[in-house]
Amino acid sequence: MADKPSVLFVCVHNAGRSQMAAGWLTHLAGDAVEVRSAGSAPADTINPVAVDAMREVGIDITGQTPKILTVDAVQASDVVITMGCDDTCPIFPGKRYEDWDLTDPAGQGIETVRHVRDEIRARIEKLLVELDVAS
Repeated sequence: MADKPSVLFVCVHNAGRSQMAAGWLTHLAGDAVEVRSAGSAPADTINPVAVDAMREVGIDITGQTPKILTVDAVQASDVVITMGCDDTCPIFPGKRYEDWDLTDPAGQGIETVRHVRDEIRARIEKLLVELDVAS
């Protein structure tokens, strides 16, 4: 792994879970980690309930847009964290892969999305310890 680890978060629409994860990692690690997110079938916009839930904890993800998952993004990342994209995520030797089984916030109310947001934060904090990056 490089001096500055790179993490890619992938979910189907790149509109909820992966955007919240990228927001948390950027917020907690600053520029100590290169952060990417993408989706296997990106939505047109980020889930507004996910935006609201993140805003409640002082993280603004409104400037992000759903992006298509590319082979280049996977190859450029040290850690690839999938969130329900199943077999559509490419696998390359030498990469660290994790699958985070999280509720999809699409169509969910704010209470459910808050729970997902908080679960993502806990996983991000654990990831930072594993990467030896101070938050």
